[in-house]
Amino acid sequence: MERVGHGEHDPATTIRVRIPAKINPHLAVGPRRPDGYHGIVSVMQTVSLYDTLRIRGAPDGPAAHPSSRRLMDVSLTIDGPGRAVSLPADSSNLVLVAAERLMALTGIGADRHVDAEGAAGANAPFVHLHLTKRIPVAAGMAGGSADAAATLVGLDRLWGLDLGIDALRDIAAGIGADVPFCLVGSTVLATGVGDAVARVLTRGVSHWVVGIDDEPLSTADVYAAFDDLPAPTPTEPDLVLHALRTGDVETLAAALHNDLQPAAFALRPALVARHAAMLDAGALGALVSGSGPTLLAL
Repeated sequence: MERVGHGEHDPATTIRVRIPAKINPHLAVGPRRPDGYHGIVSVMQTVSLYDTLRIRGAPDGPAAHPSSRRLMDVSLTIDGPGRAVSLPADSSNLVLVAAERLMALTGIGADRHVDAEGAAGANAPFVHLHLTKRIPVAAGMAGGSADAAATLVGLDRLWGLDLGIDALRDIAAGIGADVPFCLVGSTVLATGVGDAVARVLTRGVSHWVVGIDDEPLSTADVYAAFDDLPAPTPTEPDLVLHALRTGDVETLAAALHNDLQPAAFALRPALVARHAAMLDAGALGALVSGSGPTLLAL
């Protein structure tokens, strides 16, 4: 995170937050729970592929006064390659979901619609968020979750809330299963629905080819297809964790596992040939990333 602008003649501050995509070298999925979610055991790891969120606001002066902060509002614009420009910039976007959750918790923006047509509404402080997408959209790499995490971290810094990581993780868990991990980053063992994360030791560097599909796959559709297939044989993350701890990429390649891969293959049969092509081209190992359709080659 970087504060990139604050000058004598420009009271606005711009904060830039970069949060990386994630991959799942191991993903074991349990049966559907009564609440509709699936329990998972997953090794999650960040990779050097980033979205960037620029947050521009006026934290000083009138905007810092509690009464003015209660009138605070936010807006969002998006750019980037491919499908990024077609992403909604409305309340369905996880950036604005995260902003709203943070604001609701702290009382910021609580009165912004009370006098929207009057002088107070016209002069209310505003924060603008601009998202530059580089992580593939709907690709099983937690791009939306990364954006939500960036919003929580950036707004917490901009507004000087100092909520602390535990409070931010509580908010993150209510937004999406991968958002708590995106706040922590690095390499973790995730359990529950992905919201309980514990960092694990890693050594060495691994290099991945990211194969991006032209069309997204709905996570909900992939999990529904998973439910229609025979239950997978239970697997443990021990070999993946050992390989990461020792920096042994050949062992890591042999241990790569994703219970959602058969479901993604069933919904997108072309992935089978692409997966085989990666191995034929010399990859040590390959698998579907998360719920797909992105393919990863180690």
